[in-house]
Amino acid sequence: MEEIIIHTKKEKEVIDITQDVQKVVREKGIEEGLCNLFVAHTSAALTTADLDAGTDLDMVDAFEKIVPDLQYRHPHNPGHVKYHVLASLIGPSLSVPIDKGELVLGAWQKVVFVELGGPKERTVMVRFS
Repeated sequence: MEEIIIHTKKEKEVIDITQDVQKVVREKGIEEGLCNLFVAHTSAALTTADLDAGTDLDMVDAFEKIVPDLQYRHPHNPGHVKYHVLASLIGPSLSVPIDKGELVLGAWQKVVFVELGGPKERTVMVRFS
């Protein structure tokens, strides 16, 4: 299994990791199959998105609206629970097809890491099938 280390800078941010993932595909010489990504953190997630200028901020704003501030019952840092809920809604994993050694993505589609509880060092695990 390969790993991509991400050093986030903000509490909440959306980071394009497409080139990091593509680099691992090339380094491993994978020509076709699936690139399976997983983040083993409860306040971070993976997805795809169009990241035109400002879209990352739009996504963070939308995330804030999806899961409201409530009186959560989680005993350890209840203020963080909304980000655990949001991370589970977005999801901890992503699979991207590979063809001819390249990730198969739409014209504007990027592989993105969503930080919800930073800043922190995060690890994205990469495995091929």
